[in-house]
Amino acid sequence: MSENQPNPQMEALVKKMLVELGEDPQREGLKQTPERVAKSYQYLVSGHQVELKDVVNGALFAEEVDEMVLVKDIEFYSLCEHHMLPFYGRAHIAYLPKGKIIGLSKLPRIVDMFARRLQVQERMTVQIAEAVSEVLEPLGVAVVTEAAHLCMMMRGVSKQASVTTASCMLGTFRSDPRTRSEFLSLVRSPNPLA
Repeated sequence: MSENQPNPQMEALVKKMLVELGEDPQREGLKQTPERVAKSYQYLVSGHQVELKDVVNGALFAEEVDEMVLVKDIEFYSLCEHHMLPFYGRAHIAYLPKGKIIGLSKLPRIVDMFARRLQVQERMTVQIAEAVSEVLEPLGVAVVTEAAHLCMMMRGVSKQASVTTASCMLGTFRSDPRTRSEFLSLVRSPNPLA
C-alpha cells in the first residue's frame, strides 16, 4: 500500500493506542495523528515492497576496473523491529569489480531499500552486502554500518552517546587481510567534503 493511500485499519489502531495511553484522540492536536502516523509507518517500512532489480534498474556497466570502489557516509534511517523506535546512521560500501560496475546512486538506494523495513542493524548490514554481491558478482564486497539506536538512547540503559557498528565482509574482503585493512582505513579517514 502506498504511503499516500488512506489506511483505515491502521488509523483505527493508532486511535485505540492513543486511548490506551490515556489520551483523547479528539483533542485538537491529536485529531489528525492517526492518519499521519499511518502514512508515516507506511513510508518507513516501504522497503518491503521494493525489489532489488527495480532499484538497480539496469544501471550496470561493463568496465575493466580492478581497484576498490567505495561509497561512504551513506545516511540511513530505519526502525528497530524490537521496539519500533528509530535507529539511524551511516553505511559504507565497497566492492572489488570483476568486469562491471554499478551506477553510484544505486548503492544508497540499496541501503534505503533495506533500511526502510522493520530491521536490526546486523541483518541490514548483511542484506546490503549480499545484494551488492548478487547484482555485481564482484571479487568482494564490504559493508560497515554505524548507528545510534533510540531504543538505547530514550529508554532502557539511556546511553545517548553510544554507537553500534556492524560489518559484513564477503569474498576478497574476508579472505585478504590487506584488502580488508585498506577498506577499513579508508572508512576511518575523514570525509574531505564534510
